[in-house]
Amino acid sequence: MNQFVPSEYCLKCRGCCRFRDQNSVWSPCLLDEEIVDFADNKEIPAVSVSLTKHLDLVSAPGEDGYLCPFLNPADNICKAYLQRPFECQLYPFLLNLRYNKVILTIDLNCPYAKEKMNTPEFKEYAVYLAEFLNSSAQMEILKGNPHVLQAYEEVKDIVELNFPDTSH
Repeated sequence: MNQFVPSEYCLKCRGCCRFRDQNSVWSPCLLDEEIVDFADNKEIPAVSVSLTKHLDLVSAPGEDGYLCPFLNPADNICKAYLQRPFECQLYPFLLNLRYNKVILTIDLNCPYAKEKMNTPEFKEYAVYLAEFLNSSAQMEILKGNPHVLQAYEEVKDIVELNFPDTSH
């Protein structure tokens, strides 16, 4: 998946990967296959995963709140960047479950997304991402991992995805 926010920008920002609450809905939720991959991968630090399949956040000295266990707060670099979870790759876009519909949304707390929201670049990426997520391969992954569909606040709706009815 192509990335929207340039990594140089992310390295300077101190926003995402940091959480107010230890059990935050914003903590990355892992696909089932990612949980297996992380358990088998000796190149990245071991992490624990909650019953809801979210990464268990950690407290860090000198930090307010909690951190993603993959984040090195000293240099703001992700220790698992090349194998980072699907939700992290997707960010600042989010899969929001609302009224039994799956909506592609954008996190309004991301300064880059907020700055670029009304640009042709943003609109082009949103179309690309919606097409990618609506592909049959991605829909199969999402159908097998409905736990990644969350109810986020402070987001802006972009487009409804062609996800089958989630009310059953």
